[in-house]
Amino acid sequence: MLYPRVSSLLPLTLSSLTAAGEGGAQGRFKADQESLKQYRCPEWFRDAKFGIWSHWGPQCVPEDGDWYARRLYMSAQTEPRYGQPNFVPDSKSDRGYRLHTRVYGHPSKVGFKDIIPLWKAEKWDPDELMELYARAGAKYFVSMAVHHDNFDLWNSKHQPRWNAVATGPQRDVVGDWQKAAKKRGLWFGVSEHLGASFTWYQVNKGADPSGPMAGVPYDGNDPQYQDLYHPRTEENDNEWLTTNPRFHATWLARIRDLVDTYNPDLLYSDSKFPFGSVGAELVSHFYNNNEARNGTLTAIYNCKEDPQPRGWIRDIERGVMTEINPEPWQTDTSIGDWYYRKGETYKTSTQILQMLADIVSKNGNLLINVVQKPDGEIPAEARQVLEEIAAWMQLNGEAIFATRPWQVYGEGPSVTHPAEPGEFGGAVDVRKEPYTAEDIRYTQSKDGKAVFALVMGRANTKVTLHAARVSGKRDEGRVELLGTGQVLHHEVDADGVLRIYIPELLAKELSALKLTGFELTARRR
Repeated sequence: MLYPRVSSLLPLTLSSLTAAGEGGAQGRFKADQESLKQYRCPEWFRDAKFGIWSHWGPQCVPEDGDWYARRLYMSAQTEPRYGQPNFVPDSKSDRGYRLHTRVYGHPSKVGFKDIIPLWKAEKWDPDELMELYARAGAKYFVSMAVHHDNFDLWNSKHQPRWNAVATGPQRDVVGDWQKAAKKRGLWFGVSEHLGASFTWYQVNKGADPSGPMAGVPYDGNDPQYQDLYHPRTEENDNEWLTTNPRFHATWLARIRDLVDTYNPDLLYSDSKFPFGSVGAELVSHFYNNNEARNGTLTAIYNCKEDPQPRGWIRDIERGVMTEINPEPWQTDTSIGDWYYRKGETYKTSTQILQMLADIVSKNGNLLINVVQKPDGEIPAEARQVLEEIAAWMQLNGEAIFATRPWQVYGEGPSVTHPAEPGEFGGAVDVRKEPYTAEDIRYTQSKDGKAVFALVMGRANTKVTLHAARVSGKRDEGRVELLGTGQVLHHEVDADGVLRIYIPELLAKELSALKLTGFELTARRR
């Protein structure tokens, strides 16, 4: 049995929401993108630099990585409309279907609805994890609130059957994360991936075209589960963001409930700016409500679109800017896969810190996902990475937090030969070519009195700064190796080139040098 078309099933419309008294908060922001241009990034976000994300939910149950709720309905036999043009047998997508049929059953009977109750989160301790994240230097924390699987991680007013309080762990995941974050003084955010869910999830409307289950519809065709699996979209509605206004109204109601329930400091959308005026209605409501509650605007809205000139903070997934951006921005990436996967290889602490230094030097923030197992614990390997980051931050955090970009972001081979382009803009987050001691990233204190040179590779006994030339007086400067209190010997040649000598015992990877008392001028490449 197949669903009827979506237009006959969804009760929510924008007009019905307004009639029900659910209009947006009143304030200086109006529900149009032109009005949003008056937005200015709050100082806290510019100072924070480093955030940690919990990209976690029932899709972690099979321990097979990202997009499981979609991949379980995809095989080499899947109906083309609901598959993907570049499908490759034995690929990540095919792996999900084969795993699901082997372990849980065929998706005509056992689908994602049956995976959800298996997510118990029985060992999840948000307070203990938040203590670790704060120690690792995170200044803000983001809880995923709803992924493309259409399952809400809070006591959702508009998704009453499929939320984490009603089933699965039977806990307010968003609320418990928020309490833990606020207890440790971290700013708190939520991420919504619902906007793409309406088309992303249409694979559950398929059926095997051949084999023993040929023609038997997957469980996404069953009318009693349409509140989880979504109604069938129109034939030409298959882009990342749906064009259907009734789906837009559903999205607006759900995400406004989320914003109004938790009053987060940050809201992230896993898409470009969603749904035109509908998205503007949500974001203006978010800004106005935040400003009314706090007396000043402290809200951050992230999406994957460059605002021209302003209106929100651009996010780049698994990528970085290639130059200093005049407006603050954010990279989002993960320590491994987006959801926990057995046997995965994680980024090292050095890779993450190098990425952070590069991003901060270009006026950005890093939001990194730490994977969690179905029971709520993080893998031992990920915990070790965070402990190593914590140790580095304790010594060198002054070069990262509450800093601003210097005149140039850096120098060295990684500047003259930048990394390959990323999938979502900019360059990839982790370079294939290793950094060297010639690769430097620059930041400066907010008052401009100190410039920090982060040596991206292992510092040998001499570091030469070519981009930061000394002008004016040359004998009053001071170079300190952060975390040691050690004042380093330095020389300035006739061209203003600064050479810094590091004792062999103090040489290490990713050293942070604090330069004060110099008149420095950037030598641009």
